[in-house]
Amino acid sequence: MSAQIMKNDDGKIVFNSQYDQNDVKIIKKESLYKGFFQCNKYTIKHKLFEGGWSGEIQREFFERGHAAAILPYDPVSDSVVLIEQFRFGAMENKKSPWLLELVAGIIEKDELSEELVKREAIEEAGLDILTSQFICNCLVSPGGTTEQLDIFIGKVDASNAGGLHGLAEEGEDIRVHVVPRKVAYEWVVDGTINNLAAIIALQWLELNLIKGFKFD
Repeated sequence: MSAQIMKNDDGKIVFNSQYDQNDVKIIKKESLYKGFFQCNKYTIKHKLFEGGWSGEIQREFFERGHAAAILPYDPVSDSVVLIEQFRFGAMENKKSPWLLELVAGIIEKDELSEELVKREAIEEAGLDILTSQFICNCLVSPGGTTEQLDIFIGKVDASNAGGLHGLAEEGEDIRVHVVPRKVAYEWVVDGTINNLAAIIALQWLELNLIKGFKFD
């Protein structure tokens, strides 16, 4: 094993990069656009694996803050709640730019991601999250955006879920679907569901139910 991939004291194989944020120099930051979202241009240098420093590199980054998403799951009916809404970024999607997604939102300053997903579940799906469990944090597309996403699974009663939801003042037009878990996972496998957060959450649920996952 390399110096970065090694066994810890518990015998678990772990990875630790030889570099961290201190091995990057931000030479300049320029604002290109600032509206609901932001785009900034950075001039940077970073250390190289062979030693020394890179030349100056310029990159534009989309910066929208960080987000959180939750997969509402009803263990009684073994069903999940997915929301459908229009996404302009999916205009080149072969099937439709209306996607099946998780409940999600952008984290406000000083807001906990757990608080956000509970609030968004009410706004976007009319659901109360009875209990939730953190799944993972992921970098959405680190080559072009600084956004990070916290993903959760939440226990709900989906017996009365459905209808149209969303805040009109935020341009939201959301339809709620209650889907058998097995069907939702089949949609991941066949590509019907092709957005990052929903794929991760549904795969996590499928794998962990096999291991005997239950909400605390």
